[in-house]
Amino acid sequence: MIQKYNHDGEAGRLEAFGQGESVLKEPKYQEELEDRLHFYVEECDYLQGFQILCDLHDGFSGVGAKAAELLQDEYSGRGIITWGLLPGPYHRGEAQRNIYRLLNTAFGLVHLTAHSSLVCPLSLGGSLGLRPEPPVSFPYLHYDATLPFHCSAILATALDTVTVPYRLCSSPVSMVHLADMLSFCGKKVVTAGAIIPFPLAPGQSLPDSLMQFGGATPWTPLSACGEPSGTRCFAQSVVLRGIDRACHTSQLTPGTPPPSALHACTTGEEILAQYLQQQQPGVMSSSHLLLTPCRVAPPYPHLFSSCSPPAVESIPVFGALCSSSSLHQTLEALARDLTKLDLRRWASFMDAGVEHDDVAELLQELQSLAQCYQGGDSLVD
Repeated sequence: MIQKYNHDGEAGRLEAFGQGESVLKEPKYQEELEDRLHFYVEECDYLQGFQILCDLHDGFSGVGAKAAELLQDEYSGRGIITWGLLPGPYHRGEAQRNIYRLLNTAFGLVHLTAHSSLVCPLSLGGSLGLRPEPPVSFPYLHYDATLPFHCSAILATALDTVTVPYRLCSSPVSMVHLADMLSFCGKKVVTAGAIIPFPLAPGQSLPDSLMQFGGATPWTPLSACGEPSGTRCFAQSVVLRGIDRACHTSQLTPGTPPPSALHACTTGEEILAQYLQQQQPGVMSSSHLLLTPCRVAPPYPHLFSSCSPPAVESIPVFGALCSSSSLHQTLEALARDLTKLDLRRWASFMDAGVEHDDVAELLQELQSLAQCYQGGDSLVD
């Protein structure tokens, strides 16, 4: 649809937030977007809302922010959940690219939060800021963080899992309800995490596997907001998929005392709810247990460990969306990095449609957003 910029290559790229935002201010692009939206909306039997997937690190953050604003204006009351995608590792030597990435990410997060019901960054990188961190690691996956094919497959697996609550016809949870639960008190940015694949050894039951995690947060973080260990969760939505029903509960011989409270539960749903209550007491948790596994047949890349069967076609996945106190530190770190910038050195970014007053306002908005995740209470306290 957008012909005036290149997606790849070194020249003519959509690289600044202001460029992306200005694209959808042009009447021809705005009209084309509206025409396409109206076509699909008219085909819907029940319109819950919209999902926006956009890069956060380049000019597409501006496109996504403007699209969210247009959707909010035209479809007030519908859910808008935005997934902001970022590449994996980066290097200090790429100064302009890193500064642009920082500015685009900050502008994207603030503007998308203003016009979306919920915003979730998705990345296998370790940080949103200027300080490079190693990419995340998965105990049961071997992937190359420099290959977009590998990274996109993993993030797509997580996205396909955590969006289950409002995509299933049988689910009572709508997009708006999920967003409202996770975004109370202004906490409209959430983090994602997943276990890919969920480890269930032959002969094990779901309680056996969950007990192996101990008290640690089990998910690998997927939002470049640091490790979740030691942080506070305010609300969470959790999905476990692909576990055979016969493995949901513990098959203890009569008279055998259950080794844990999880082993005493009589359904898989009860086990999952009990586990989340043990992990995060007093936190509002929405949990879903789905029998259907995640399909990973070709062209999905072979990322699985050597102990996996050579032709893996489906896997169980444990995914979560969480309103987490880790976002306080992440958003404040973004604001600190921005205050250190000499914007006179990055006039090309500013010339793309951003004023100095916009940056000052951005800093205030980032700091206000960060305060939403400082201390506070969970939804059920």
